[in-house]
Amino acid sequence: MNVREYNTCVQEWSDALFRFACKCTGNADDAHDVVQNSFEVLWQKKEDIQEGKAKPFLFQVAYRQSIDNYRKKSRISYVDAPEESYTQSNPDLKRVLERALAQLDDQARALVLLKDYEGYRYEEIAQITDLSESQVKVYLHRARKTLKDYLVSVEHVI
Repeated sequence: MNVREYNTCVQEWSDALFRFACKCTGNADDAHDVVQNSFEVLWQKKEDIQEGKAKPFLFQVAYRQSIDNYRKKSRISYVDAPEESYTQSNPDLKRVLERALAQLDDQARALVLLKDYEGYRYEEIAQITDLSESQVKVYLHRARKTLKDYLVSVEHVI
């Protein structure tokens, strides 16, 4: 991959990568870091990556960095962190969906986002996450069932 091809990748995939990282990390600042680090890794490996393989490579790097970020943050405990109230009288759809996604573990959330939000095929998701295609299908089915159970419960109905 040459400099022109790299710049094309940045122009084409930075927005989609940012959206994915934002949904995975739940924080725009962390998502910016994930995107920047993903493109940095692509730059470092530009000689080994073909232009057509750059998109799955970037999403794979972003996925792994999001997981690392999640693990790092889960080790940090906040003493005075206020708990968010889930009993709002009129929750909007976006908040309900964000809470539903928060019920999933990091791998399940990433699978749902890659398939249903970004529109990847099962084969591409398997390549990004280093899972087999059948594992992707099974884990995605379980994640969707968890989301369905959460969303149709009485306290979360809009």
